[in-house]
Amino acid sequence: MMNFDTQYKAYQQLVEEKLSHYIHLANHCEALMKAMEYSLMLGGKRIRPILAMATCDLLGNAPTQAIPVACALEMIHTYSLIHDDLPSMDDDDLRRGKPTNHKVFGEAVAILAGDGLLTEAFSCLSDPRWSLSDHSKIRVIHTISEASGAKGMVAGQVLDLEFEGKECNEEQLENIHLHKTGKLILAS
Repeated sequence: MMNFDTQYKAYQQLVEEKLSHYIHLANHCEALMKAMEYSLMLGGKRIRPILAMATCDLLGNAPTQAIPVACALEMIHTYSLIHDDLPSMDDDDLRRGKPTNHKVFGEAVAILAGDGLLTEAFSCLSDPRWSLSDHSKIRVIHTISEASGAKGMVAGQVLDLEFEGKECNEEQLENIHLHKTGKLILAS
């Protein structure tokens, strides 16, 4: 039995390898691929993919069975960070100690890199080579769509923007975090 730290690092390394594999399979135009890869491979804790793999393991399945979900979740999370950093949102210059995507590639390419990652995520989830029944794939896609879209993460971002520079109470703050961060973690 591996300890938590060893298992976490093993999952993290596998996710890093598979993300790199998936992003190069996408065969994008060079400028788009560089922008997508730049943000996707900046590192991070990879909490969402690791939760997906650990859940699969806890349910008695091989953690590798969750690789498409793990990679899709990280692509969605990364797209949200690219968009969140844009001048029209949080206007951040740095992400994980490096210049944000729009600072390196320009706003237009950053937006398209985020869009590309979101779309690639659903390509991973719907890949016919993934050995999961079509019914189960549809359930996974539905769960992740709801968590990342207008009922989840995107709604949380809008709520966050609405309270920019304003006071909000504890309940409103919890609602922002529940949607902006919590829904995708729960889907994991």
